[in-house]
Amino acid sequence: EVGTSGLVWLLMSYGFVLFQASNLISQGSDLLLLVPSLAGLVGGVVLPLLGAVPDGAIMLFSGLGDIEKAQETLSVGVGALAGSTIMLLTVPWALSVFAGRVDIQGDKLAYGLKTKVTPGKSICETMKYTGVSISDPVQKGGSIMMITTIPYFLIQIPAWYIKPGESVAAGEKNWALLALVVCLIGFVWYLVKQLEGSRQGEDQAKRVEMMKDLIKAGEISLSGAMNDVLKTFDNSDIRASSYQSADETPQPPQKVKEYLSLIVRDLFRKYDKNQDNTLSKMEITFFLRDMHEDISEDEVDTLFAIYDKDNGGTICFDEFVCICYSIVKTQRDPIPADISSEVDIMHKGMTANIMEEDEETEDMPEDVASLPAEKQQAALKKKAFTLLAIGTALVLLFADPMVEVLQEVAVRVNIPPFYVSFILAPLASNASEMIASQYYAAKKTKKSITVSLMALEGAASMNNTFCLSIFMALIYFRGLAWKYTAETVTIVLVIYFVGFMTRGKVMTTMKALIILCVFPLSIVLIAGMEAVGFD
Repeated sequence: EVGTSGLVWLLMSYGFVLFQASNLISQGSDLLLLVPSLAGLVGGVVLPLLGAVPDGAIMLFSGLGDIEKAQETLSVGVGALAGSTIMLLTVPWALSVFAGRVDIQGDKLAYGLKTKVTPGKSICETMKYTGVSISDPVQKGGSIMMITTIPYFLIQIPAWYIKPGESVAAGEKNWALLALVVCLIGFVWYLVKQLEGSRQGEDQAKRVEMMKDLIKAGEISLSGAMNDVLKTFDNSDIRASSYQSADETPQPPQKVKEYLSLIVRDLFRKYDKNQDNTLSKMEITFFLRDMHEDISEDEVDTLFAIYDKDNGGTICFDEFVCICYSIVKTQRDPIPADISSEVDIMHKGMTANIMEEDEETEDMPEDVASLPAEKQQAALKKKAFTLLAIGTALVLLFADPMVEVLQEVAVRVNIPPFYVSFILAPLASNASEMIASQYYAAKKTKKSITVSLMALEGAASMNNTFCLSIFMALIYFRGLAWKYTAETVTIVLVIYFVGFMTRGKVMTTMKALIILCVFPLSIVLIAGMEAVGFD
């Protein structure tokens, strides 16, 4: 037995390991999104399933072991389930709205304006006249989230007719089996809906953000990012030996053009200093260097001869997308070292001037980005599967000890285990969703806030199906009792409250503040219901 300081150390250590494991699983699964041929399977099945692994592991281990001890530690798993669902739908949700808020002007939001939030607003004006867009996918995610609460209603039916003195576990067994079947049906249905949405391109925004981040970090070049996109959506030869002649102006397929436009648009605007939607020859050379494409001045001259039809010395955005298409389709030799060094010197000077008004930049590692496109993709896939394997192994190793530590903490501080895990478990197991939602929301675009809020809705739906099915299986096969009426009612109320809040097209910052207040109120509600005998 360890002392108080040792227990705190174990809690922090196990929590940190699960936090890192959750991030590794999230990063690895996100990297697989860069493979369009797997994107439907990854976005629809792999991402939701792996995202639920940390929570599911805690819940599973909470119901194993000696039957009497398992009935006690099951409270830890229920606390993790309730805390995960309620926390994700309140705290990160509200913070995402706050981070992604833009001005509300009449019935429109200021996503297309350079100034997204007008400075100097009062608190009341900020609450009322800033907010985020609630897109159709977010509304659909809210509906799915509410539908998947059906098993909670089923497992609560015995609570209304079991009389004092009767075995709770025996009375719940058949209902637990029915709830388990419904959970599994809901789980499969949810994955099918996700798979359909992914194949329709609903996860394209997240995939593009991943590409942009990897390019910016120097982990991949533009050609590397687009390699599998070309394989999937371009029926022409994937790699040409040289650029087309000036008589030929190859046009990218529509899907390829969409990806290229989304990847390069923001950086194109940064280089377009006079805001005329054109770039000069030198600016394009530097731009492509930021995309980690070793392109020479002679190659830029060749491309200009093809696409600069009016010989004006500049290229508009649509023409530039076509230039990028030619570049990623063409297998080029590296630039000679002496020429590359000269271009690098000019590039650093110009980049410093361009970026000084935006964010700071870091020195980019070139070990992967300098590889051929095929090898870049292979390196990323290897990294993705490595991260997934390590993250999953850590979860399986440390979930059981974490349950025991949470149980011991509850005993030491004389607080029911439910409340301890309600607060602490989500901080470790759901860290990746919390961090990702804030990251995407802060980009302040309609697509990024959609990605952010859908990730939180998806995590809640997985808790309602995959994670709850683990509890129903424990109750049915191990003969444990589900004695958590107050917790069940609170989970369902929070899900429906947030779900109905997504019915409108705009969520104001005021609504987000109300959602934030739901988290502490949910704890009060559970404690109050238990105090009057709901369990």
